Amino acid sequence: MSPSLDQLFVAVWMLWLAYWGISALRVKAAARVESYSSRWSRHILLLMLAVLLLRGFAGLDRTFLNERFVPDQAWIAWLGFGLTLIGLALTCWARVVLGRNWSGIVQLKQDHELIMRGPYRFVRHPIYTGLLLAYFGNGLAIGEWRVLLGTAILAIAFWRKLRLEEQWLCELFGNQYRHYMEHVKALVPWVL
Repeated sequence: MSPSLDQLFVAVWMLWLAYWGISALRVKAAARVESYSSRWSRHILLLMLAVLLLRGFAGLDRTFLNERFVPDQAWIAWLGFGLTLIGLALTCWARVVLGRNWSGIVQLKQDHELIMRGPYRFVRHPIYTGLLLAYFGNGLAIGEWRVLLGTAILAIAFWRKLRLEEQWLCELFGNQYRHYMEHVKALVPWVL
């Protein structure tokens, strides 16, 4: 990947992080929050490992993880950039639709609302879907096996996190949420 495209990736991710941080300032108070130890054991360590794999580190030198799984061609890197933009746009759309119900950790809000509009019509967890797509797009531009491993690790982290979220949402919304689960897939429309 060219240095200028790498800088574009960094800029897009930084803009996304800035939006994410600013928008987190206006959320509802929590009514129930996942414990700190559960968070770390369930998904944070996996998320950190996925980020390390995306950026690469010396411990991977001379392993197959640093070998390419796609040719080093500009059109592939730009395709990856496009997927990253689409993924991050999906997360922002989902974040706007969630409004004050959003949380970066597993929690239920006071006066929590069940949101089933916007991207939530297509998948129950569009933020995770978007982040997986963005991560994979960034990884496609890098083109090394380590990012495929990172994508799988990220998917596992999100799957573990969403299982707890859905357990809590079933407890809160009962049959309404179970019906939603029967009709809308978790991460990939009509598939998974």
